Amino acid sequence: MSLRGLALGELVLPRACAGCGRAGSDLCGACRLALRRPPHPVRRRLLLPAPVWALGPYGGAHKSVIVAMKERGHHAAREYVGAVLAAALAHLQARGELPSSVILVPAPTRTRSARLRGGDPVEAVCRHAASMSAQVPGSAIEVARCLVTAAHVADQSELDAAERVENMRGAVQLRRRPPAGVPLVVVDDVITTGATLCASMDTLTAAGGSVVAGVTLADA
Repeated sequence: MSLRGLALGELVLPRACAGCGRAGSDLCGACRLALRRPPHPVRRRLLLPAPVWALGPYGGAHKSVIVAMKERGHHAAREYVGAVLAAALAHLQARGELPSSVILVPAPTRTRSARLRGGDPVEAVCRHAASMSAQVPGSAIEVARCLVTAAHVADQSELDAAERVENMRGAVQLRRRPPAGVPLVVVDDVITTGATLCASMDTLTAAGGSVVAGVTLADA
């Protein structure tokens, strides 16, 4: 698109920050800064099979950006969160928390939800992170879609903690067998009870996968 076309487009649909709504950019400087924080370890009552880190709390800019990239198909937000994820992975690798070569496995989403959202936003974030990491010497990050959800899975957003655990029981299934002997990191958008991450890790492990960690974009 030409510069004139972009200018006309902004007159009709002016750009607004996905984090705070401020006009003028897809993601303002303040919200970009708010999203860039070191990952923190996550603790849950539900025993998680591997260490889990979150990129931030599910509030403020983190929440708004995740909602924008999930529910509004905000591609610029997906790209920036991918860059933030890449930086978080590099941070964990530098600290020795993760090996230098890992495969990111997006936690599964319902097929209908992904279709309505123009694709799986978590997978898109993972692929952006992998492309960014390819520019870092010594880091090898790939993405593998290994998991799907069963047809009976309900939308988790309206369920309480006990209902979420029950809803995910047997709900995560293999789409493809995970690569053997390669460390796997399961990536999800928001962790609440940890039921989705736990089910995803268990399914991969049962199929012979080596799950070393989980990373979530936000901690609720």
